[in-house]
Amino acid sequence: MNRRYIRPVAVALTAAAALLLTACGGDEGGSDKDKIAGADEAGAKESASPAAGKSKAPDGVDRPQMTFPSDVDLVFADTHVSDPEQAAALGDAQNFVRAIRYGIVEQDVNDAAYKFYSEFESQAQVYAKDQIRQRVDKGLTISGKMRFSRTKVTPAENKESAVVSFCADSTKLYSKEVKTKKVHHTEPSLSDFYSWQVLMKPSKNAEGLWRAQKVQVKEKARECR
Repeated sequence: MNRRYIRPVAVALTAAAALLLTACGGDEGGSDKDKIAGADEAGAKESASPAAGKSKAPDGVDRPQMTFPSDVDLVFADTHVSDPEQAAALGDAQNFVRAIRYGIVEQDVNDAAYKFYSEFESQAQVYAKDQIRQRVDKGLTISGKMRFSRTKVTPAENKESAVVSFCADSTKLYSKEVKTKKVHHTEPSLSDFYSWQVLMKPSKNAEGLWRAQKVQVKEKARECR
């Protein structure tokens, strides 16, 4: 059985520049399908579970708590970003990635965390839900360590969005059967390396919060090995 924590959906991914072009163009380059239906903060709050735990961050944003089991470790390499807006985009891009895995360990395709860190009905939110659903439908969760490195933040010229890119190494992250607790170990391969790009935009109604609008994941990323 494939031990990878997640298999990205077969999204038509072109060059990395495609996402950057979207980030720099304001409304240009986006279709009506890409726009949020129902406004920013309200849509996300309505879709979140009212029972989800909250934690007050230094920026004053009430964020969903994500507590992982002891056998799951997500490690993000330290990345110094001097600009506070870019730093906020980076932090919430990482939270979006964490939220996908949290939905998997919680076995909840409607978990509040990924909805909180993605724009309502955006491509990123649909992607996150699909990744969680793939595991839930197979009765699988995750176990082990995943490392993220080579992080870069590329702001748009208008500073209204930013693309956060990084590499992911899942050579030590495995599939785990929910019922039996059996962990499926396999040998490391190129399939364990991914290149991520996440288009982040600031929330209109919650200062300090950034949400994922689009995500692009390249499988078998040799540049990340």
